[in-house]
Amino acid sequence: MRLLPWLLAFALVACAHGGGQPSPPAVIVPAAMIVPQRALPSNPPALPGPAVDIREIDAPAFAPDQGHIAVHLPAGYDPAGVRRYPVLYLNDGQDAEAVALQPTLARLQGQGLIVPAIGVAIHMLPDRRGTYGLSDRAAGRSVAADTRHGRVGARAHEYSEWVAKTLVPYVDAHYRTVDAPSSRAVLGWSLGALNAFNLGWQYPELFGRVGAFSPSLWLSSEQGDANAVERSRLAQAMVASSKPRSGLKMFFAVGSAEETDDRDGDGIIDAIDDTRDLILGSGSMAAPGMRGLLQLGYSVNLDHARRPTQDDVALLLLDGGQHNQASWARMLPAFLQWAHGRQAPTAVP
Repeated sequence: MRLLPWLLAFALVACAHGGGQPSPPAVIVPAAMIVPQRALPSNPPALPGPAVDIREIDAPAFAPDQGHIAVHLPAGYDPAGVRRYPVLYLNDGQDAEAVALQPTLARLQGQGLIVPAIGVAIHMLPDRRGTYGLSDRAAGRSVAADTRHGRVGARAHEYSEWVAKTLVPYVDAHYRTVDAPSSRAVLGWSLGALNAFNLGWQYPELFGRVGAFSPSLWLSSEQGDANAVERSRLAQAMVASSKPRSGLKMFFAVGSAEETDDRDGDGIIDAIDDTRDLILGSGSMAAPGMRGLLQLGYSVNLDHARRPTQDDVALLLLDGGQHNQASWARMLPAFLQWAHGRQAPTAVP
């Protein structure tokens, strides 16, 4: 009986070749060895890769200009899914490609070093010098500075209000975000870093993480000699006169070769001195006893490059780092791991 299927199959093949000429030998596969198509394992659907969503957001205070944002979505992002993601807001978002934002996010996520996050790159408005600066939220005004380059921060309050009250609610309404300050970071460099710090300091209920690369902390209300500048620096004075912001964490990064200016002649460039004074307070003759973040009770790590921690305030000194996009790209991985690392207190379901 076991030979019957074989003989039947052989007969069918012979009939198909006709009766006149001998048939070539046929290779017959028993039916028991044929796997039905439906039983083959199907390939799982591929997760969508990283995508960039471009949006124009109304900004009435700057009309006719609008806010232009590029939303970088992580691989596997599903607008109809249940997962929610932390968000990184980025001043000077037009530099996102130059600082390798998308590939850095993808690489660190792929290596499991950070949780998947949404990046919102905010392209600068035409008046960059006017919008990136400090503000006094309680007084409803900008805190501007006159410099040799012109007036800086004259419209910082309007810009900061737009980010806090228009852009953040828009992003939360249109994307699957985690609506918590510990999962919302803001980053910038140079003047954009000054404003990123301002956003965290003035709106701590929104932004729980701040990244400031090469921050412009030299802005002052007086333009006299070096002592006048030192004692009237705006960001340092803002911290010295404030109460601590509960839950706010700050990451500062400065290059060792950003400049050659050394206002107080101590052998340390101003970019580093200004950042350290904001963190540690100023003990100089020009500004004795000016409180910094340390005096407000924040835990501080001044050597994040060699000893990464999750202290409230981190300072990364980039050896050879300059005031340019290439150096900010080198600072970015350390910041992302600090802000959105697997060990960071980031609330993601």
